[in-house]
Amino acid sequence: MTDCLLADKCVRLQSDRAKPVSEMKRSGIERALRRCAACTAEVCCVHCGGVLRALRTNKRGVITMINFNVPPYTGKEIEYMKEAIENQKICGDGPFTMKCNEWIERQTGTTKCLLTTSCTHATEMAALLAEVKEGDEVILPSYTFVSTADAFVLRGATVVFVDIRPDTMNIDENLIEEAITERTKAIVPVHYAGVGCEMDKIMEIAGRYNLMVIEDAAQGIMASYKGKPLGTFGDFGCFSFHETKNFSMGEGGALLIRDEKHIENAEILREKGTDRSKYYRGQVDKYRWQNYGSSYLPSDMNAAYLYAQLELADEITQARMDRWNQYYELLTPLAEKEKIELPYIPEYCSHNAHMFYIKAKDLDERGRLIDFLKQREVWSVFHYVPLHTAPAGIKYGRFCGEDKYTTKESERLVRLPMFYKLTADETEYIAEQVKEFYR
Repeated sequence: MTDCLLADKCVRLQSDRAKPVSEMKRSGIERALRRCAACTAEVCCVHCGGVLRALRTNKRGVITMINFNVPPYTGKEIEYMKEAIENQKICGDGPFTMKCNEWIERQTGTTKCLLTTSCTHATEMAALLAEVKEGDEVILPSYTFVSTADAFVLRGATVVFVDIRPDTMNIDENLIEEAITERTKAIVPVHYAGVGCEMDKIMEIAGRYNLMVIEDAAQGIMASYKGKPLGTFGDFGCFSFHETKNFSMGEGGALLIRDEKHIENAEILREKGTDRSKYYRGQVDKYRWQNYGSSYLPSDMNAAYLYAQLELADEITQARMDRWNQYYELLTPLAEKEKIELPYIPEYCSHNAHMFYIKAKDLDERGRLIDFLKQREVWSVFHYVPLHTAPAGIKYGRFCGEDKYTTKESERLVRLPMFYKLTADETEYIAEQVKEFYR
């Protein structure tokens, strides 16, 4: 055992915890050690008085942290990027951009999809197409990423925050109507963790008050509400392909357009305010400056990277679902003892395993849990700080009603590692460390 780097690591950890080395359960080490680190094992399992049980090692046998996220990679990304280079078309709207657009249109059934440089830019485009302007108000949850609000603040609108549901962490659909004023222009539901908001109720409210609906479906690709893909209910839907998402192009997104009447304006807006898309289709003899716009086109190299993953979308989604279900099963005993809360998925929602989170008792316990996991080489994180409590949120928005759940629930939430190719052994190890914390 003296030649095993992992055994040495155990000794050091025990010493750090002020426990005599003599207290180490060496028999446990011997039983659980699968392979010596010196044998370049990918995973070694060590049991040492509950301190360590399973850790990843690199080729040199050095223990490495289980990252919170690893960008998805299928193996074809480089091949497709090389093909893009050989096509001599690496700017926007090349062959791979078109393939991605078409794939998303087929997958979601949306009328039109336009790949963008980010979900932030997709949301900005939606705000422009919805003609949000200074003096308007836009309703959204405070528990979301800043980009959800930024897109509308940039247009001079006031963002009106509504409390969330504690079960799904989505906007409380029953509080939206209370936030509507004569200045309200749009409702922005955010599908947290790929779990759909109550879109039937939201769309009914929007219809009665003649409001636009812009879905922040950054986390929602391959997920659905009552059988219909997220991002396809509202006037516009916005996907993210950031490196933390289920499918990635590094930085990237997509705008989904429901009504054909918006397509031409969207193309012009995305192409610097020109009708260049029409020119490329041979519909005009030259392209001209038609309206305001910007450059929202991603490089075809980025699209090539993304397309390699879209081709394996079902496989990637299933792999994530396997790990999500494994987490849920392993941690259910803790939930039954009311030590933690597990994610809630309404029966009419189909999620995409974008994330797996648990809820601790309070802010203090969450901090201790995150520190505990870090000491055991597991990188877990909390999530959003509610926007209405941030300096810009106070400046550009207001909270409607009582903050009953937004802050309280946000302070409890811990996200565990979740990514394509996270292994069953790693998931088991992470769950065991969570259990150890609550022993």
